[in-house]
Amino acid sequence: MELRIFTEPQEGATYGDLLAVARQAERLGFGAFFRSDHYQQIAGGGTGAPGSTDAWLTLAALARETSTIRLGTLVTSATFRLPGPLAISVAQVDEMSGGRVELGLGAGWYQAEHESYGIPFPPTGERFARLEEQLAVITGLWRAEGAFDYAGEYYTITGSPALPKPVQAGGPPVIIGGTGPKRTPRLAAAYAAEYNVPFSSVADTGAAFDRVRAAAGGRELVYSAAQVVCCGRDESEIARRAEAIHRDVAELRENGFTGSPAEVVDRIGRFAELGATRLYLQVLDLADLDHLELIASEVMPQL
Repeated sequence: MELRIFTEPQEGATYGDLLAVARQAERLGFGAFFRSDHYQQIAGGGTGAPGSTDAWLTLAALARETSTIRLGTLVTSATFRLPGPLAISVAQVDEMSGGRVELGLGAGWYQAEHESYGIPFPPTGERFARLEEQLAVITGLWRAEGAFDYAGEYYTITGSPALPKPVQAGGPPVIIGGTGPKRTPRLAAAYAAEYNVPFSSVADTGAAFDRVRAAAGGRELVYSAAQVVCCGRDESEIARRAEAIHRDVAELRENGFTGSPAEVVDRIGRFAELGATRLYLQVLDLADLDHLELIASEVMPQL
């Protein structure tokens, strides 16, 4: 089981905060450092200051400040960027990192941040249609051996040089997430190297995995899940960490990887039984670097 660190910097973090977490995660042997791609606070319970940092600008900088840990987004919203420029940005960060980048891409969902920054927010059906076209364009640009053309309902590409190319052959791995019963499995089966289920119960995660397996028709994918983590050596430490992220311990025990290292290992095992081989640990208190140390020293060795 590979453990990755997943952050939500829109809740209030500077680039320096993210750099400290990424370096700690790399030093401790976590598989990757991922971040959300949001422009506005979502969870509440704080000020959201200093405001969001741009996901791909952050990852470009981290690509030069780290050397081994993989980097990516859960997930970039297809509403935020045109597919051609996004393909260029991700390819460039892949080169800057020496081939350590992964692209999580989704349809977008948080209407408030679109309204706050003047980003169009189409209806759900159109957002998913745009996502599908973006996946076709981005992967097509990365893999094209010559000029690339594409004619879609929302995006048309004519005579693109399809440059720059990523370092990773065929392009960075694409991650598709969510629990939609029809469109999500189809898109994951067609484009994804990895399918991720975020913040769902064990039963719901297993059902979502099964839908994608059926749609994939034998094509192998990595199956992963994302869960908030709140680990402590004793109940007082668990309570302190829960309070710091404005969450209730009982609720976190029900809905996340919460408790002692032994409890967290047991919870991870339930996802492993479903076929998950990768887990994204959502770390919400980015100042608590000792939290990562505890997980690395007392959880990771048991996996």
